[in-house]
Amino acid sequence: MTDPLTQVRRSAQRIAAQARFVHIDEAALAALAERIAASPHDVPPWDDDNHFRAGSSATAQYLLVLDGLNFCFWPAPTWEYDRLARSLKETMLVAPHRFRAEALATATESDVRAMLGDADDIPLLSQRTALLNELGSVLAARWQGQASQLVAAAAHSAAELVRLVTAELPGFRDHAIYQGWPVYFYKRAQIFVGDLYGAFAGDDLGHFDDIDRLTMFADYRIPQLLRAEGVLRYNARLASIVDLCRELPSGSDLEIEIRGCTIHAVEGLRDRLHALDVRLNALHLDWLLWNEGEQRRTAIAPAHCTRTIYY
Repeated sequence: MTDPLTQVRRSAQRIAAQARFVHIDEAALAALAERIAASPHDVPPWDDDNHFRAGSSATAQYLLVLDGLNFCFWPAPTWEYDRLARSLKETMLVAPHRFRAEALATATESDVRAMLGDADDIPLLSQRTALLNELGSVLAARWQGQASQLVAAAAHSAAELVRLVTAELPGFRDHAIYQGWPVYFYKRAQIFVGDLYGAFAGDDLGHFDDIDRLTMFADYRIPQLLRAEGVLRYNARLASIVDLCRELPSGSDLEIEIRGCTIHAVEGLRDRLHALDVRLNALHLDWLLWNEGEQRRTAIAPAHCTRTIYY
């Protein structure tokens, strides 16, 4: 059976080879690699200001809930990832019982809203509630209520943890059909592994022998940055939709091509950097590019807008 990380890479390669709306500019990719190689490229440290970190089991529980909800940050202009992470951190500090599997399994929309700071502009609240119910039910029934048990079962393998998460939790099964073929992205399952690695600094529950096998996490910010750098080129139809901030349907060929070509471009960027003796893996590049994209997000052409539970 093909492991999920191989599925993601093969999917991205297929999409990039067949794409009609998105093109990867190899010259621009080479220029970006040269820029990264020539500038400080330290991997950003874990953000303790916005994330909870205290004890292995509690941290793993927090991160699985966080990545269970880590999607759809529009159209609410103030609803951003940092706000999600910080709200959950504050809840974990003052009401840790809300993170127990049984509480997650029975959480109502009102409960989820309370976990997220009683915000009134949370997109896809009903879907977020259903996903937390699913997560809590599965943890309670199969993993002694603990995300840490699920992580431990992967035996320090990133690929195995992605497989387990997507096998156990249907809400993490981030895949689609492209030109008659199944294609896989697994953004939230992969970012759960990446968050464990970051929170635990590659140790304890965050130690993975195959961490280099993760791909970048296909979302909206990195393609926005890669387009600004000239690496991703959109045809006129797609460029118009994105630039006018019109919704791009989830699972459409246009949206799939943005995600697949982004993964494939970052794979190529990693390889070019290795040739320049810069040893960054796809996870490190995701962090670097995402942070730069966040800093520049209002100064460059907008990100694509897709209403989805996958990112």
